[in-house]
Formats: sequence, structure tokens, C-alpha cells
Amino acid sequence: MLNVARALRYCTDDMLQREMMSSPFLGSYGVIILDDIHERSIATDVLLGLLKDVLLARPELKLIINSSPHLISKLSSYYGNVPLIEVKHKHPVEVVYLSGAQKESFESILRLIFEIHNSGEKGDVVVFLACEQDIEKAYEIVCQEGSDLNPDLGELVVVPLYPKEKCALFKPSDETEKRCQIYQRRVVLTASSGESLIWSNTVKFVIDVGMERRKVYNPRIRANSLVTQPISQSQAEIRKQILGSSSSGKLFCLYSEEFASKDMRPLKPAEMQEANLTSMVLFMKRIDIAGLGRCDFMNRPAPESLMQALEDLDYLAALDNDGNLSEFGIIMSEFPLDPQLSKSILASCEFDCVDEMLTIAAMVTAPDCFLHLPRGAEEAALTCWKTFLHPEGDHFTLINIYKAYQDTALSSTSDHCVEKWCHDHFLNCSALRTADVIRAELLEIIKRIELPYAEPAFGSKENTLNIRKALLSGYFMQIARDVDGSGNYLMLTHKQVAQLHPRCCYAVARKVPEWVLFHKFSVSDNNYIRIASEVSPELFMQLAPQYYFSNLPPSESKDILQQVMDHLSPISTMKKEQTVCEKCPETTEQRCTVQ
Repeated sequence: MLNVARALRYCTDDMLQREMMSSPFLGSYGVIILDDIHERSIATDVLLGLLKDVLLARPELKLIINSSPHLISKLSSYYGNVPLIEVKHKHPVEVVYLSGAQKESFESILRLIFEIHNSGEKGDVVVFLACEQDIEKAYEIVCQEGSDLNPDLGELVVVPLYPKEKCALFKPSDETEKRCQIYQRRVVLTASSGESLIWSNTVKFVIDVGMERRKVYNPRIRANSLVTQPISQSQAEIRKQILGSSSSGKLFCLYSEEFASKDMRPLKPAEMQEANLTSMVLFMKRIDIAGLGRCDFMNRPAPESLMQALEDLDYLAALDNDGNLSEFGIIMSEFPLDPQLSKSILASCEFDCVDEMLTIAAMVTAPDCFLHLPRGAEEAALTCWKTFLHPEGDHFTLINIYKAYQDTALSSTSDHCVEKWCHDHFLNCSALRTADVIRAELLEIIKRIELPYAEPAFGSKENTLNIRKALLSGYFMQIARDVDGSGNYLMLTHKQVAQLHPRCCYAVARKVPEWVLFHKFSVSDNNYIRIASEVSPELFMQLAPQYYFSNLPPSESKDILQQVMDHLSPISTMKKEQTVCEKCPETTEQRCTVQ
């Protein structure tokens, strides 16, 4: 009998999805387990659709799906008559609903936390809030008021857990418990999607506000809107399951049973119906080349979002005249990035700034490198951050931060020294480590497909201009102009007005550039542009595709750009038709094969 070595591989849904580009039928796998399906991420929904066809081609492949009970009927009708195994709670959970109308959440949360602590009943507390801003606010208040509590009851340790960062997991070890001289009760403050980050049998109390802030993408303005709405019934059930291993767990719902039954939807909305689909469409175009062109989605994406995604890919020169992937599109799909960022990396091959562009790509893809600050620490943090500021913009400032982190890591004798340096400079060490890993992966891709790589020249005038050119090649759709000289920026593609984020280098330096390229913008109470760098209208007209410019809605900004274009020389005007580097096409046919 042959002894066959078996390997267990743990990866994210994005990683498995990307593996299907080179191995569409996943021939090296015998069993695939999809966990946390109820999160309904785009990558998960794409996998669910593609794996339906893979199972038809490979009947021997076993697919196991782990999901909340509310999604079972939908999955059963989607996949057909499949075996179902239900895992029930080990212990019953006591659920306490709010009677009457909902009250001020923070007042109720604080009262509950301190009542639990004063009761003397042991166990950690998890609080589910609506958004990151609420986590910060609750953290300040609980820390401030918790210091006045009776020390005989033990120490109240507040743990902010930001789900978007995915850099931390709440899993206290037994060793930590033994080292503590006094009893510690941890209060974990988190928000939606934080459920999967909590893995501990020490949690005895869960407090749930029943609301969440979601990003909903508007394809007409190419921006996210932040919407506060009730969580779903399936999310409420998952939060209850956190207490499944506790024999005396209590769930405090800061909403009524009527609210849960009438205002909460049964299922969490699929991200595919609320997000920018440009990356997904690029992947689907690539997977079509690899042999899997059809995907039966559990929830169909909105036609308007699909059309916007195809339009954006066309602007980025990722599609040919027939709507299939162009050579550039194939190379862009090799990078696990937003297509605009992938295009900027390709453009950096022409403009000899690949090294710097990879750093920017890694820093904007990783979680925010700036720490969430408690009240009172803003001034000290700003003083530290000013040492990294670059006069040319936030993208250049991010390079400064990464270089300082890398220099510290290379000269330090231990990880503790690096962590201390990050702590002293109010920087997120986990985020910077993540950026380091991302950058290494991107560099590996550059080498694998043999794209040209110039020596770093950060700091020179020519290099600064080249970085701007590379950024504009990908982000020409994200340009804003200060319309009144006071920092009110009007988006070029729509009528939304925004201000620079307070942490933006220009806001700190009190400088108001007229034209900026930005990385992030969301429609919310505070319409902030995040990660912005100054650009000139002349450079924009040289690098933006002419047909994109012609499709822009009429505005004063467009008139100014038209005047700039009229004054450009014929040689410069020809550059408008350039969409990316000249060096890449010469080598694309030989180097950029479908992997």
C-alpha cells in the first residue's frame, strides 16, 4: 500500500480564489472547507459560485460549508439536496432584551459594564458597537471611569478590537492568566465582523447594540456611503454563539424583541450587492481565460455596478475592443490589488519608480499605520508624525514612514525594540509588518513576470514627478479641485464636496493645494478625502485617457482642464492616448503568460 503525504492548508477566501487563476479546478485539493460563509464577502460568494461548476467536473471533491442556521435553506436550494449537520450550543444562553424604546446606547453600555463588574461575577465582557468611532468613544469613557472602581473587584482591562484591521485576535492564554497577581476582567470593544476575532471560553457576557455602520457603494459617483442600520438576525445569532461554551453566559440586547423580529433582516446583505465590483470583474475576466467563464452567484450583483466596473476597466486599458482582457489586463490581474493600484504599478515600470510605488501600494493596502488615539494623546502623536511628513503629499509621507520602520527593523536586535519604536511614534506595528509582507509579495510578482525594476531614487525631483505620473496613470478617476481656496474640494466625476482629513499632511501643514489625487473618499457626516497628494492639471491632461475626460460632466473644473489641453503642445497632447508604460508591451508577449 502506498503512503501518501497529506497536507492541510489554511488560507483566506481571497487566496483560494486567486489560486483558481492558475488551477481553476483545484486539482491538488481533495476536501475544501469554507468557513464563515455568513459574512457574505465578495470572494466567498465568487468561490461558492465557481465551486458549483468545479464539483460537476470533479465529483470526487468534497466541499464542506460552515454557516449560520439562517443561511442553511438558501444554501440548500443553491447547491441542491446535500447532507446537513447541525451543531448546537453546549449550554443554553440567557438572553435579556431591552423593554420599551431604545435608549442612548453609551449610557446603557456603561451602566451594564459597571453593573457586571460590581456584581463580582467573574467573566470577560464583549461589547458589539456600531462602528470604529463608537469603539474609540467607548474606550475613552470606560478607561476613564474604570480607574475609579473598587480595586478589590479586580482590574478592568479594556481591549479595543478593530475588525477591519484583522491584526489581532482576542484569545487570552492560560499562561497570561497565571502570571496576573490580581483578577483581570477584560472588556472587549468591537463591531460587526469582530465575531470571528473572538475565540475564548472566558467570555461570560455579551452586550449587543444591534446596529452597524456599513459601506454601500454608489457606482454613479464612484464612492462609498456610510449607512447606519440594524444588524441581521443571523448576525445576532452568531453573537449569541460566542457564549456557547459558557455554562452561565448572558447576552444583553440593547434593543427589544419587537425590533429584532421586525427591523432586523433575516440575513446579512451580500457584499456583492453593496460594493465596488471592479476587482471582481477583473478576476472573472481572468478566470474566463483559465477555463471557468460562468459563475452562478447566490445573489446577482446589480447591473449598474457591473457596468461601472466594466467602464472603469476600459478606462484603465484592461480590456480590448471586444471586452476581453487586454495584455495589460492580464498583467494587472496578477496583482492581488485594486485594479487602479495595479495600473499604477505597471505605469511605474515606465517611469522608473517601481520601488517607491510598491511601498505605496503596500502601505495603502495594509491597515492604517496610525494608531487609534485615546483622548489627550493627539498633540504628542501629531508631534511625532510631523517628523515623517513629506511636502509632496500623503503618498510620499507613507514612504517616509515605511523607510523609517524598515531602518529601525534592520538596526534593532529584537522585535521588542521595533514594537517600542512604533509605540513611541504612535504607529501600528502590526499594520507596518503587514505592509512589509504585502510589499515582499508584490516584489515577488514583479520578478516572476519579469517586469523592469529600477533602483530606488526617492527624494530626487525627477523621482517625485515620476511617482506622481504613476499614481495619475491609475487614479485619474479620483481627482478633486479646491473650488474656493478654503479647502472645499469638488470631485471631478460628481458634485460631492469634501475636505482633507485632519491627519492629511496638507491639513497638518495648513496648505491647501488646488488639485489633489486621493486614495479614499466616503460620503458620511464628515466627507473626508484620505491619502491625498497634489497634482497639476497639465499632468492630469497628459496622463488621463481622452475618452475619460470627454465623458466627464460639465463643470468649471472641466473648463479649466479644457483650457490646459488647448495650450498643450501637439507632442504633449499625444500622451493623452498613452495608458501605461511603453516598456511593458515590448516584453508582454514573452513574459506575461497566464500562470
